[in-house]
Amino acid sequence: MVHDLAEFEKAADSCHLTAGQLHAALFGPSPALFGHVAEAPDRSLPGFALWFLNYSTWEGVHGIHLEDLYVRPEARGDGVGQALLATLAAVCVERGYRRLDWWVLHWNPARAFYAGLGATAMTDWIPYRLEGDALTGLAGAAR
Repeated sequence: MVHDLAEFEKAADSCHLTAGQLHAALFGPSPALFGHVAEAPDRSLPGFALWFLNYSTWEGVHGIHLEDLYVRPEARGDGVGQALLATLAAVCVERGYRRLDWWVLHWNPARAFYAGLGATAMTDWIPYRLEGDALTGLAGAAR
């Protein structure tokens, strides 16, 4: 399903994840990635959520960063996405986390769904990323 998500996000060529990598990240000796899979009554898997912990220095507690939420097209509108987000919200509340954060592509029609849940777009914040040569170059400065 991760590759289905990458195709939906118009980035299929950028997704190199293997089943082994995902298994190691979720079930290795020190997992730092966590996940939930939605199961339909017919035992099919209509969606998933992959997440990890973040930390708010302002709040002084951890939170959840939702890395990926995906619901198969045929299951959209059936409550799968809301159920996955409700599960993560419950994890936050049970553990005393104050935030559930995620990023959404500006063109994603799910933005209206998220707003309907009460989520707010963080328009004042601009995500940055270092990768490839820029990452390697900066790492060289640490030596």
